[in-house]
Amino acid sequence: MKSDALKVETTNGPATAFVASPEQPDEDSPLTTVILIQEYWGITDHMKDIAGRYAAEGFLCLAPDLFRGKVARDSSEASKLMQALTIDDGLENIKQTVAAAQSKYKMGKIGITGYCMGGTFALAAACETDEFSAAAVFYGDIPDEHTLSKLKAATIFFAGSRDKWINPEKVDRLRTIARQYNLPVEIVSYDADHAFFNDTRTEVYDTAAAHDAWTRTLALFRKQLAS
Repeated sequence: MKSDALKVETTNGPATAFVASPEQPDEDSPLTTVILIQEYWGITDHMKDIAGRYAAEGFLCLAPDLFRGKVARDSSEASKLMQALTIDDGLENIKQTVAAAQSKYKMGKIGITGYCMGGTFALAAACETDEFSAAAVFYGDIPDEHTLSKLKAATIFFAGSRDKWINPEKVDRLRTIARQYNLPVEIVSYDADHAFFNDTRTEVYDTAAAHDAWTRTLALFRKQLAS
C-alpha cells in the first residue's frame, strides 16, 4: 500500500487522517473509498494495518484521527480520551475528512466502518449524512431511535453474544427499531466477545468470527460502492 497523511480543518482545530491507497490505482476511474473509524485506543498500528488491508483490496481508505494525535497507553487512558470526545466533534471530523479527501482524490462512492467507539461513530455518521452508501459497524453503541430512523445506507452490524458492553439487549433494541422503520440493516452475531476483530488482543480475538466478518464487509462494500 501507499500511505499518506491528510490535513483536516475542523471547528475544534486542525486534525489529520491516515490514508492508505492501492499501489496501482486506475487513474481513469474513481476510487471506491472506505472511511475507517478508530477504536478508543486511537490511530494505532492495528488501525493502520486494517487501512492497509482495504488498500490491498483496491479501496482508498482514510482513518480520521478523532483524538488528534493522541494514542492511549492503557484502557484507563483510552476511556478518558473517549469520554472527552463529543459526538459533534467526532462527526464533524469525519465529515471534514470526507470533504478534504474529495478535494484531493478522485473518489467514487463511499462506505464507512468502525470498531468499538469507532463503530458508534460510524453508525451515527451513516444516519446523519447521505455521503455513505454502505456501513459495516463492529460492536458500536446504538444511537437514539430518532437518529437511527434516518439510516438509508445498507448496513451490517456485527456483534458478539458475549459482549458485556454492546450486549444482546442493545442488539435486540437495534433489531426492533430496524424492523419498525424497515431499515436496511443486517445483524450478524457471533459467539464471541467485544473486540473480536482485533488480532493484537489475543484474549478476545476470534479467528473464525473475524474472517467471516471481513468477508461479509468486503462483499457489502464491493456491491454497494460499485460505480
